[in-house]
Amino acid sequence: MILDQIDKNILELGREAEEDLKETFAELDRISMVTSDRILSAFIENQVSYTDFADINGYGNYDTGRDKLESIFASVLGCEDSLVRPQIMSGTNALWLAFSALLKHGDTMISISGAPYDSLQEMIGLYGDSTQSLKANGVSYEQIDLIDSEFDEDAIVERLKRNDVKLVEIQRSRGYSHRDSLTIAKIEHVIQKIREVNTDVIIMVDNCYGELVEEREPGHAGADIVVGSLMKNLGGGVAATGGYVAGRKDLIAMVADRLTAPGIGKELGANFNQNNAFFKGIFMAPAAVKSALKTMIFAAWMMEKLGYKNVSPASKEFRTDIIQTMELGDEESLVRFTQGLQECSPIDSFVKVMPAPMPGYPFEEVMACGAFTQGSTIELSADAPVIPPYTLFMQGGLSYDYGKLSIMLALSKITI
Repeated sequence: MILDQIDKNILELGREAEEDLKETFAELDRISMVTSDRILSAFIENQVSYTDFADINGYGNYDTGRDKLESIFASVLGCEDSLVRPQIMSGTNALWLAFSALLKHGDTMISISGAPYDSLQEMIGLYGDSTQSLKANGVSYEQIDLIDSEFDEDAIVERLKRNDVKLVEIQRSRGYSHRDSLTIAKIEHVIQKIREVNTDVIIMVDNCYGELVEEREPGHAGADIVVGSLMKNLGGGVAATGGYVAGRKDLIAMVADRLTAPGIGKELGANFNQNNAFFKGIFMAPAAVKSALKTMIFAAWMMEKLGYKNVSPASKEFRTDIIQTMELGDEESLVRFTQGLQECSPIDSFVKVMPAPMPGYPFEEVMACGAFTQGSTIELSADAPVIPPYTLFMQGGLSYDYGKLSIMLALSKITI
């Protein structure tokens, strides 16, 4: 039994954590009620029926379930329309669809949240030699870095006054960087500043890891395009694949043409019998996100009490995504903690995590991911480059009870 393997001092510290975190967890319950209300209301408004789960194959003509699903996603994300498809295989794929649909030869895009994920850098053409990158196809890229995790508003405003930028990209989550994630309030404020000087530029938000963590989404804050993966928050741990692009109706039509073909747009696309899972996933998403947040907050509190440094966000700090980082100090602790998470996973618990090279990463990595869906980051997972200061990036947790067991076993591995 897992409980028998957990150090007694860690178990006692866990009980203290839950007592001290009652108010923090109560706020998560409140936010979950707000987002659940928005989702349930969207289901009722769209008159979802059991017949909407039908497997529509071939071309995918006349899929009313698909239409209702996309209407629900648009409503939940504060947008006019959305594209939610199993043909979109990941968040990176969704981002590429949006970029390649909206940016053409001679256009300029700017990232105003600093350097994006590594996978986006190759997509843009900052490195690699792909003939399909934005740079290879005549799109210019510029970047304005954050200053102490805040938008450099003066630089952004001055650059956009020239009226020659087609698209502004904002990455809401910290991803695998050491900056803070960006709250909806910060995103809304910078969008307002942008609109004061440029009303035409397309403002796009990479929403991965952030959905339903706050009461509102980037669409409610004025974003034109919002992009994410169903293997993260909005899939609720139920969707086995898929991604979404939501936003202005005219822009979604362009992205749909890119996914299918001009003249076809949103009208076609078999659902591969995924409608039930997609509907159920977004329905369960508030509970899954709340569990993930409770798991991360519990982990942060425990690490703080055990004296570990640079635990971010702090246990009682405001959160806008499901990512947690913690500095473990040395290679042995990093490896043992990651091994503990893997040993307490429902899938592949027998796998022994060890540092190893990984394609696309410059250093050896450790990774714990015992998930029902390969690559799902709403399920508890963690990874880290094996270099000083040995910072672990952790996210997810479909069930708080399971997550708590995993965290306590992992901590037992480095405190015994």
